[in-house]
Amino acid sequence: GVPYQLTYFIRWRVAVRLTGREVTAIKKATKDVLGEGAQLRVFGSRTNDLAKGGDIDLMITVGEAVSNPAWAIARIEAKIIEQLGDQKIDIVLNAPNLEKSMIHYVAQEQGIVL
Repeated sequence: GVPYQLTYFIRWRVAVRLTGREVTAIKKATKDVLGEGAQLRVFGSRTNDLAKGGDIDLMITVGEAVSNPAWAIARIEAKIIEQLGDQKIDIVLNAPNLEKSMIHYVAQEQGIVL
C-alpha cells in the first residue's frame, strides 16, 4: 500500500492538496499570531490536482493594520514548521496598511479559502 495518504479538502468543489494535519497547523499558527479574524487562502500548486508536491503558498488577509508584517510572517512560518517539520512555505500578507502587488490579486482570484 501507499505509506502516505493525501487527504483532499473540498472547498467550493475545488480540491486543496493538504493533509488534515497541515490545515490544522496552518490555521492554528495564523490564529496564534494574527487572531481569529484572519482569513487564509491557499493558492499555487497546492490547488492543482495534477501537480505533485510543491511549496505551500498562503495569503493571509486581516482587517487591521499589521505593524511589523515581516515579523508576523516569520512567526507564522516558524510555528507551522515547528508542527510539520521543514516545509517550503510562502506567505503573502494582505492588510489595509500594506501595499498590494500582483501576487495579492492572483491569490485573491485563484486561491481557495481554508
